[in-house]
Amino acid sequence: MPSTLPAETAPASNRQRIARFATEALAPWVWVLGLPLIVAWQVTGHHVGQALLWGLVVGVTGSLIPMAVIVRGARKGKWDSHHVTNRAGRLVPFAACIGSLGVGFVVLLVGGAPREMIALAAAELASLVAALAVTFGLKFKISMHAMVAAGAVVVLMKTYSPWFALLFLAVAWVCWSRVELKDHTVAEVTTGTVAGVVIGGGGYLVLAAALA
Repeated sequence: MPSTLPAETAPASNRQRIARFATEALAPWVWVLGLPLIVAWQVTGHHVGQALLWGLVVGVTGSLIPMAVIVRGARKGKWDSHHVTNRAGRLVPFAACIGSLGVGFVVLLVGGAPREMIALAAAELASLVAALAVTFGLKFKISMHAMVAAGAVVVLMKTYSPWFALLFLAVAWVCWSRVELKDHTVAEVTTGTVAGVVIGGGGYLVLAAALA
């Protein structure tokens, strides 16, 4: 039986599905959980135990714990979704992220973690504080998807190889997805990308060098 849908409906639906996949697969919590483990593997000299220990300290406190708070709040209707697209609803999620990661940062310091892991947690904290200031101080809904992804790529370039710059294609993809889903504007994802490179990535480079 031939389809009665307008010709433009199918492509639009496909674009939405692709955008939704990018938004979920490249969400901030995914980067913040995976990146510390990847960095820890390299900076601990491929020592499995240490890599898991320090990677999970940052990953759990920076990603899993805050995400649990966010998902629980979304299910209770405190904000629109686990992506918290409403700018005014982002205060508690930001506070959960900063508070939880702050505890992880203290654990890294007290436990004598590698300087790169301390620098990574500090750069993530700086990014969160900056995003909080922009979101509520300037009343501008900066894209955390773009910010986290861009910062992560810079960290991977420094930790492994400049070839990881190819992952900026993934950054562009997730930026497109946020605009396509109408969760952000072009200005918001652009600002997020620049902030991620400068604060997240640049902060990591400066701090790692300073702690050497």
